[in-house]
Amino acid sequence: SFPGGRRDPADCDPVATALRETREELGLVLGTENVWGQLRTLPDRHGLTVAPVVANLGPLEDLTLTPNPDEVEEVFTLPVAHLLREENQGYTHFRTAGRYGYTLPVFLNGPHKVWGLTAIITELTLDLLLPGRY
Repeated sequence: SFPGGRRDPADCDPVATALRETREELGLVLGTENVWGQLRTLPDRHGLTVAPVVANLGPLEDLTLTPNPDEVEEVFTLPVAHLLREENQGYTHFRTAGRYGYTLPVFLNGPHKVWGLTAIITELTLDLLLPGRY
């Protein structure tokens, strides 16, 4: 999943929440100049609203991450090229009360399966950054 969490009273908007959570969870200090924008809000499985914020982190090899062990078990990245390969893309069908419920994207064949809300946000980001290629 991506860094994230509940809005604190001191957060003036979803961007402030995203930047604070990224700092708290990954030790990565970003400014608003790194923010490209906000995706449409999404409901999570508990009925809460999630406001994904997209930011440019620069080259990954230049980053020094210090994950908070109380909040982050592991950090990994996947190249955009990996996400764009058809053999790494799929869908998961969920059932509700024994019947078809809904379908969500999933990204496979990496060190981890990316699914759920993380896969939805990844798919929306790919659609935005690479229209017609994803």
